Amino acid sequence: MGGKQLGFSDYEQTTAKKQTKREKFLAEMEAVVPWQALIELIEPHYPKTSKKGGRPPYPLATMLRIHLLQQWYSLSDPAMEEALIEVPTMRRFAGIALISDRIPDETTILTFRHLLEKHGLGEQIFEAVKAHLGERGMTMRQGTIVDATLIAAPSSTKNKTGKRDPEMHQTKKGNQWHFGMKVHLGVDKDFGLIHSVVTTAANVHDLTPVADLLHGDEQVVYGDAGYQGIAKRPGMTGKATEFRVAMRPGKRRALPDTPEGRLEALIETAKAHIRSKGEHPFRVIKQQFGFQKTRLRGMAKNRCKVNVISALTNLFLARRLLLLAT
Repeated sequence: MGGKQLGFSDYEQTTAKKQTKREKFLAEMEAVVPWQALIELIEPHYPKTSKKGGRPPYPLATMLRIHLLQQWYSLSDPAMEEALIEVPTMRRFAGIALISDRIPDETTILTFRHLLEKHGLGEQIFEAVKAHLGERGMTMRQGTIVDATLIAAPSSTKNKTGKRDPEMHQTKKGNQWHFGMKVHLGVDKDFGLIHSVVTTAANVHDLTPVADLLHGDEQVVYGDAGYQGIAKRPGMTGKATEFRVAMRPGKRRALPDTPEGRLEALIETAKAHIRSKGEHPFRVIKQQFGFQKTRLRGMAKNRCKVNVISALTNLFLARRLLLLAT
């Protein structure tokens, strides 16, 4: 056989005529992520030179892209390093071919995440994406859907400390106990995009952080039956906001088969239809991006992650409108 033999990545590129799901997804994200705004946020905190006089730091754009790949594909630091070695599509997205094939190792990937956590950059990334969407006409002002979901934490004590994460707690849902944290979201009723994020331990009642989920200009707030009593919460009294909270399931089942009862059932169905928009971001966070269990210990690290993943969820949900605008 004459000529140069093809390597795996060359083979993949020359034979793959059809765009894979991953390539399509990453091409969309390439177009919708406000890269420049995010780089400008992180740049003041990013090291310009190596501390020990070794190799210069990786380009910030590459580290940011790797961090986002981790969120989209739910990869640990070692798994992310392996993916960069094994998956040409991811390498190309990170722009690694341009820096003489030097691939960041898991420690470098971890150090970048610590940088984001230390400077509260997760929350700033979320706000920057929200501003980016607002500039493109996706302003979230009219009504809010409030909702919360449980994210499990490892309950095993087989770790360095021999203990479960002390900042996570257990709670009972139905007849089952769950150990972990809660993600509380304020979601815009028109666009279905997240405008507020709060993270708490799992045992904190849904109503406790509700004031932090409202931006204050809502005319109407929707919530499931867990938000019964929201109007009486501190900061809610005297507001012109209308609260449309679901009836408790037992009460709804007991509605009489009368014109009034049937009307009330119809109103509950209408409320549930609007409330379902508030569940879309959770589906993306848990199913699309695979964040069903915490890998990091402590609320600060998880708060940073949840803010970044919420920003990415908004970009994913708004991608069609954003792609039309580009």
